[in-house]
Amino acid sequence: MTSFSSAGPAEYSQAPSRARLWLVFALVTCAFTTIYITQPVLPILEAQFAVSPSAASLTVSAVILGMALTTLPIGALADRYPARILMLTGGGVVALMSGLCAVTQSFPALVALRFVQGASIPALTTCIAAWLARSLPLAALNVAMGTYVSATVAGGLAGRLLAGWAFPPAHWRDAFVAAAGALAVFTVLATYRLPDRPVPAAPAVARRPPLRALLARRVPWLAGVAAFGAFGAFSTAFNYFPFRLSRPPWNLSTATITALYLVYVAGLFMGPFAGRLGNRYGNGAVMVAGALVLAGALALTFVVAMPTLIVSLVALCAGFFAIHATAVGALNRDVTTARGRANALYTLFYYAGGAVGIAVAGELYAYVGWAGVMGACLAMTLLPLAAGVALFRSHVA
Repeated sequence: MTSFSSAGPAEYSQAPSRARLWLVFALVTCAFTTIYITQPVLPILEAQFAVSPSAASLTVSAVILGMALTTLPIGALADRYPARILMLTGGGVVALMSGLCAVTQSFPALVALRFVQGASIPALTTCIAAWLARSLPLAALNVAMGTYVSATVAGGLAGRLLAGWAFPPAHWRDAFVAAAGALAVFTVLATYRLPDRPVPAAPAVARRPPLRALLARRVPWLAGVAAFGAFGAFSTAFNYFPFRLSRPPWNLSTATITALYLVYVAGLFMGPFAGRLGNRYGNGAVMVAGALVLAGALALTFVVAMPTLIVSLVALCAGFFAIHATAVGALNRDVTTARGRANALYTLFYYAGGAVGIAVAGELYAYVGWAGVMGACLAMTLLPLAAGVALFRSHVA
């Protein structure tokens, strides 16, 4: 396939400039803004469309499910073709679907459109992760991936603030329009300003298909298991917080609940910081610490006191992003070829955990309330804990 890059060989040998990295992170931020845009207004959707809490949550879990289903095929494409065309296509579809979400009056149509958005987002995120892995020297990869994770944090925060704060909650449709415009702008900029790196060929001695070879490796499995459990616990807790906090004994307004998402700022710092700690102490050790912090934060959510709630939310973000940054760092340090597929496999585990967690916890919430949600989340934290112990004992990554 013809490359659209005009960069010469000398440019490929250099690390990306700071300006290009900021452009990458702006695009990732816009992509993740789309994922969580309905989360703070789930009670509003519940009332406007006359659906249950678990049904309203489909506007988030449908996106996550779509991402899980397409991440491997798109990862395979990222290993074969220039990133530009994939990014342009994915960004265009996601922006178009946002526009349609803003005008639809049908709840099933809204969920279907959100699913299509999710199915298209890996064309942005997986391709960008593979681009970074191709562009950076190994010594810089842990910190760079941690910074990439920080961009996902910024996007998650922006999506929640956009629908629940920047626009009045009842005007959540306007948030979709704003998100579509920003994504379209940065997609076009990234498409024409980021040089495509040559896709490295697999070694001639590698006889097995790349996916089978990846599945035979220990670190990709451990990173995927950690991602499944960590994101499952984290996304489930934050998905049902609006229902928990808008009802007794909290009775908080949508604006107040949305303001609490500012704790996401902790993740902006934790991503790169966890990468540096991983370089010093090992990714396994940092992952274990993150899992313990995550579990403790979940337990604190039972205390009905605003200071304790804020502490628990900050710790929830810190623990999760420590796990996420070290898992993706360990993966990309271990894999030297087929990085698009490796990151796609990781993303599959990651978003499958979120979809499973939200679905299971929704049923438990209907029967036993917040205790059921937290029970599911705490059970999922055992996965990154076990993966971290395994990485630490094997002295890898």
